[in-house]
Amino acid sequence: MFDRHRLMDAPLRDFLRSLPAVRELVLDMFCAASLDVAAELGIPAYFFFASSASILAIYLNLPSVVANMGRSFAELGDSPFSLPGAPPFRAADLPKIVLDDDDATRAFLRLLERMPESNGILVNTYESLEARAVHALRDGACVPGRPTPPVYCVGPLVTGGGDDKHECLEWLDAQPDSSVVFLSFGSRGTLPKKQLQEIAVGLEKSGQRFLWVVRSPRSDERKFGDPLPDAEPDLDALLPEGFLERTKRQGLVVRSWAPQVEVLRHRATGAFVTHCGWNSTLEGITAGLPLLCWPLYAEQRLNRVLIVEEMELGVALRGYDEEVVKAEEVEAKVRWVMESEGGRALRERATAEKCRAVEALNEGGSSHAAFVEFLNSL
Repeated sequence: MFDRHRLMDAPLRDFLRSLPAVRELVLDMFCAASLDVAAELGIPAYFFFASSASILAIYLNLPSVVANMGRSFAELGDSPFSLPGAPPFRAADLPKIVLDDDDATRAFLRLLERMPESNGILVNTYESLEARAVHALRDGACVPGRPTPPVYCVGPLVTGGGDDKHECLEWLDAQPDSSVVFLSFGSRGTLPKKQLQEIAVGLEKSGQRFLWVVRSPRSDERKFGDPLPDAEPDLDALLPEGFLERTKRQGLVVRSWAPQVEVLRHRATGAFVTHCGWNSTLEGITAGLPLLCWPLYAEQRLNRVLIVEEMELGVALRGYDEEVVKAEEVEAKVRWVMESEGGRALRERATAEKCRAVEALNEGGSSHAAFVEFLNSL
């Protein structure tokens, strides 16, 4: 991937030269090498960071930390780790590309080391959600010995306008308010058959209404970066025998995809079982829902720490970092979030956070002001 991005720099340079005027260039984190193109053409370059300010704080710290460690993060395992701007986390919670200590790891760290060379970084978050991280970034605590560019918190950026006629929305229309647990594991998340069956048993035993997006599992030989399976999931083959018939009045299983933003904002949805991708996290927060955290890959384990420990907007399902999350854990956590006093308190915090997210985007709010500041900097 890194090599392919570098090969795009020459066409990018030609494209920018063909335009009458370019005021600035906004880059994805993985396109950091294109800073050289911007410098050559005299164009200010900014980054858009699609994850959280806390992850940005960790990532900007990593190059200097690794240079001074003398060993890999993988060797630290479950040892607690602390960096400016982030809550304490386990070294094992870092993304696999950081833990591997190979050529890809070194290429990734070089990208992170170049980010402070930019004119600024736009982040998909809002200040009150991640005050610790924002303060550390702006105080320069995350890039030792070098200046930190301006950081503009311009989120939460949440898209909508999906399929408003999808069958699952019609099903939700018939359910009571805040009664349905929605389970979805992101655009690339797949689970093995054994895990799908444990979820099914746990949901059925919980007695709670559910809406569950199920994808075909990856074959054992597929890697994460490979394309997702094309085939629609065979639910009868993947789920326990008779499950769909027994639960037809309790829940709905949707094949492969659902209009997530519309589902989360539906009055009948009461909780969200999520893989903790940052887009999904913000979609859950802006819908005012408690989050049941089940991280799968990338920075999602770090996001789980933020959601549970820092923001107090969710709880984790035990076993996500082991071979399987057991049916008993699925049943217990779903019951807890929907029926217990602790779940009620969590829902109240989620509702309050939704209001703060809306305020940040309104005129005069922190994210609106940050975007205006970014525009004025041009």
